[in-house]
Amino acid sequence: MKQHFMMMAAYNQWANDRIYAAAGDLSEEEFGRDTGAFFKSMRGTLNHLLAADRIWLKRFTGQGEAPANLDAVIHADLARLKATRQAEDRRIVEWIDGLSDKAFAGRFTYMTVTDMRTISQRLAPALVHFFNHQTHHRGQAHMILTVLGRPSVGLDLIYFQRTEDGRAFA
Repeated sequence: MKQHFMMMAAYNQWANDRIYAAAGDLSEEEFGRDTGAFFKSMRGTLNHLLAADRIWLKRFTGQGEAPANLDAVIHADLARLKATRQAEDRRIVEWIDGLSDKAFAGRFTYMTVTDMRTISQRLAPALVHFFNHQTHHRGQAHMILTVLGRPSVGLDLIYFQRTEDGRAFA
């Protein structure tokens, strides 16, 4: 099981690098333009992903900064947002790498952000959600690029598995 989550952490890092590279080609106006996505713009979507990841990592580890809401703007500036995203992705990879196989069956307890309920659940299913959530919103970021007339970005897991870094997991 650990190998699977190590792959997902590495894939997440790879896919985020690709989305941020594509976002780097946007003008400031395009980066902030409301395209009808759930978090409106590329800026809103990328900030939501970072905010949600920080919330989950705080729940998982008890450490790090976590915003109080899901639409928090961590950074309005793409360069600062990208640097923070890269650091968070390294943190995810290192945390997963440091877990024991037994840890994935363990439980953790946290408070929800949206309705302030206490939840206790096993780690592995929560990690499935964690990585699936990122994939979901990267899909929205892909849609934003399409709406803005930008080229598609290949984000499929199989594409990652065909890279040098991904072949270790394939």
